[in-house]
Amino acid sequence: MQPLDQQQSAARTWFEDLRTRICSEFEAIEREAGSEASFEFIPWERPDPSGEPGGGGVRGQMLGKVFEKVGVNVSTVGGTFAPEFAKTIPGAEEGGNRFFATGISLVAHMANPHVPAVHMNTRFLCTTRRWFGGGADLNPAIPYAEDRDFFHAELKAACDAHGEDYYERYAKWCEEYFWLPHRGVARGVGGIFYDRLEGEFEANFAFTRAVGEAFLAAFPPIVRRRMGMAWSEEEMERLLEFRGRYVEFNLLYDRGTLFGLKTGGNTDAILMSLPPLARWR
Repeated sequence: MQPLDQQQSAARTWFEDLRTRICSEFEAIEREAGSEASFEFIPWERPDPSGEPGGGGVRGQMLGKVFEKVGVNVSTVGGTFAPEFAKTIPGAEEGGNRFFATGISLVAHMANPHVPAVHMNTRFLCTTRRWFGGGADLNPAIPYAEDRDFFHAELKAACDAHGEDYYERYAKWCEEYFWLPHRGVARGVGGIFYDRLEGEFEANFAFTRAVGEAFLAAFPPIVRRRMGMAWSEEEMERLLEFRGRYVEFNLLYDRGTLFGLKTGGNTDAILMSLPPLARWR
């Protein structure tokens, strides 16, 4: 992988710092629940098809009392795309199929069916073009309007500070993206999703940082609000069936899963989004 330039290095540093802060907050929640669970961090390296170093990342995972399974991964990779895959990535073919990507990816599956699962990722990708993408979305098996509205309010505030139409555009994009067409249902209750945000680096980087901060402000309070609630066997069944829908989306439609597998990423890190238990009728 080629040496990082100033923009690439700044993005990588931010994603790694955000990872550290999120993991610390999630571990603090486990302590509040009387658990000593903590993250295990496993570094990995990516072989590039060219034979040159391809970068790598760190897979962080915790199995806890509140967080039944949560993964927080960071990666910084680069090298060359396979020719057929390069055709699907803006600017790749013009640059000899070379690319650089750095980002953070998080998925949390919760032990209590009243606590929503959540997904968040932000990334910076370079070919002959450069752009940010990502977002965050809430995925409850048992929806609560209070949680949905709070989560959306934090994301809206982040969007409104950077673009007057950002929230409307990216919330709609999220609804359309996290949709299971074969079942005709949404994966969750939405959030925001954006991709290929090109143009002024500093402005787009500031927005991407704001999305990370909004996630930290939104999700932990929801967890603390619900994690002590009692649940029934029927409610647990709802959780397991909902997780089946989550699996279907991530394996059939998710762009991040496809990108990771097509670029030779760490398979365990890529598939950490899958829940520990799920059920289909």
